[in-house]
Amino acid sequence: MLRVGVVTLFPEMFDLYSDWGISARAVDRKLVHLSVFNPRDHARDTHRSVDDRPYGGGPGMVMMFEPVRASIREARQALPGARVHLLTPQGRRLAQADIQSLARLESLVLLAGRYEGLDERLIEAEVDEEWSIGDYVLSGGELACLVLLDAMTRLLPGALGDGESAQAESFMDGLLDYPHYTRPETVDGRRVPEVLLSGNHGAIRRWRLKQALGRTWQRRPDLLEQRPLSAEETGLLEEFIKEHTAAQS
Repeated sequence: MLRVGVVTLFPEMFDLYSDWGISARAVDRKLVHLSVFNPRDHARDTHRSVDDRPYGGGPGMVMMFEPVRASIREARQALPGARVHLLTPQGRRLAQADIQSLARLESLVLLAGRYEGLDERLIEAEVDEEWSIGDYVLSGGELACLVLLDAMTRLLPGALGDGESAQAESFMDGLLDYPHYTRPETVDGRRVPEVLLSGNHGAIRRWRLKQALGRTWQRRPDLLEQRPLSAEETGLLEEFIKEHTAAQS
């Protein structure tokens, strides 16, 4: 079982994870146990304040050190040995390989920031890893935590209906996914590629690999720069590029 603690000012947002879809099934099957920890429970005033104005001036508010630290420590006590992962635009961008590593852990704590961010001293004292889901800004880290949780949950054995489906998805082999088709065979004059109707599993495997390589070359060439290609893959990519060039001329 993967045990996850989330430090958040908005615990209700994580009902989405526990109540819907694949993640709800994973929770029901006891593949994941999710706990939430609210810094407001450790606030020291009647207003349950967890933020204050930034030193040096400027817009917005900053999450305060003490209530957030107390909540992190509560989570650490509940999940002994768990590392704390902060979701922030300033973190290292998550890739599928990172998701795979995180999904193999027994436990972890996710920290969702809000407002202008956290007191830097808290990050220095309590945070082990900083992750970003992309180069853009959200209203808070909760949605980023949910994205990470969903991606991790899909990799847990028994979470998906088809045990092989997670392994065949985009990025699992460092490539974008190949095109998918279902019935009917023809829609508005557009036909399913004949090879997918052939029943020739070897030809289908080769076509899908070529399409995955070609799509990655077209849309995310940076992924190909990071991934060594086998002799077969090099040949298939060259075929795709020739066909694409001929179709464009």
